[in-house]
Amino acid sequence: MESTGDMLDISVRALLESLASDDPAPASGSTAALVVTMAAALVLKVARSSEDWTDRAPVIAQADRLLRRTMPLAQSDAEAYEEALAVLRLPDELEKEVRDMAIGQVFARAAEIPLVIAEAGADVACLAEAAAERGTPERRPDAVAAALLAGAATRAAANLVAVNLVVTPEDERVLRARAVSEVAEAAARNATRAVAT
Repeated sequence: MESTGDMLDISVRALLESLASDDPAPASGSTAALVVTMAAALVLKVARSSEDWTDRAPVIAQADRLLRRTMPLAQSDAEAYEEALAVLRLPDELEKEVRDMAIGQVFARAAEIPLVIAEAGADVACLAEAAAERGTPERRPDAVAAALLAGAATRAAANLVAVNLVVTPEDERVLRARAVSEVAEAAARNATRAVAT
């Protein structure tokens, strides 16, 4: 991938082939970002088509904002991951402190993007919960799907935060990622229950 946005400009077939290739990126972070983006699009669809939901305007605005915010994250994650791999290939002859500092910085950056993905995923899951409760009946299953997808993507991104930081499990970013993952999973459960009852 040459520049931010390329992943959005290729066909779904080409994207899937890229994910399935033996290239290091795109991988799980990009996938999580794309899933969150698709879940936001589903929430937007439900809210826009639910004309009886009179106070849906804030949900439409938030879902649209999240859709636009998360679209470039798949590409950004792939680029950050490739950057991290390049730093890992720095020559061993480099002064240990310099090499360690470069590795620490690049992995901290590689953890930032999955954290943004996880936080956005939790927001999407919460909007999907509202759409499952208030949307038009024929679109509520789409809202549940959005909540479930956002919940799973949030959990995947939260896991990447912990993996990329390679620090204690009590790191503030790891705790934040874990907390938003729990919020997303609760929203997905609530959305499912709302449609089942």
